[in-house]
Amino acid sequence: MESKTGSDLTVGVLALQGDVREHLAALTACGLRAAPVRRPAELDAIDAIVLPGGESTTMSRLLETFELLEPLRARIAAGMPAYGSCAGMILLAAEVLDGRPDQQQLGGLDVVVRRNAFGRQVDSFETDLVLDGIGGDPIRAVFIRAPWVEKTGADVEILATVPAVSGAGAAAGQVVAVRQGRVLATAFHPELTGDRRMHALFCDIVREAAGGDHG
Repeated sequence: MESKTGSDLTVGVLALQGDVREHLAALTACGLRAAPVRRPAELDAIDAIVLPGGESTTMSRLLETFELLEPLRARIAAGMPAYGSCAGMILLAAEVLDGRPDQQQLGGLDVVVRRNAFGRQVDSFETDLVLDGIGGDPIRAVFIRAPWVEKTGADVEILATVPAVSGAGAAAGQVVAVRQGRVLATAFHPELTGDRRMHALFCDIVREAAGGDHG
């Protein structure tokens, strides 16, 4: 594949459910083209994908309905960069606890995720997180009926865990941001806070992948 420059790259946002406009705006602010993805032809035209928050079992069914499940799974397996927030993290996980039996996974992350883990404690929770690889002040993380990661494979980098702060409860110490190669995932919603650093990190991954992908 011919290398692309930043101005040639397009990041798709899966536009079946969730905070699509917010992700599109954040990616554009980071200097890459961004486009909604609802059809296989739109998937073919992008260089990377963002999977937004929403309801993971519904998104799984919609991926099948719109004939995106298999081609998206194949693109991620072939090395296309992907970033999932909240429900997107669940879809990227190799295994999901407390999911529906018919729920489909996209793969890309060698992790075990517990669906709606925060919802058993508090439906929504906010805290400041220090993330490996992101400088400056801590990121304000918004969790809405969010998952967390209960097990990580050897190749998975843990970027953040929930601090033991008031209100964290059983979430304290749980893994909420991970990276495996070109795949990034967070249990929280950076698109809701105006802090662009998670999206900037992903855009850097996209640029690096495009510059080094000649296969």
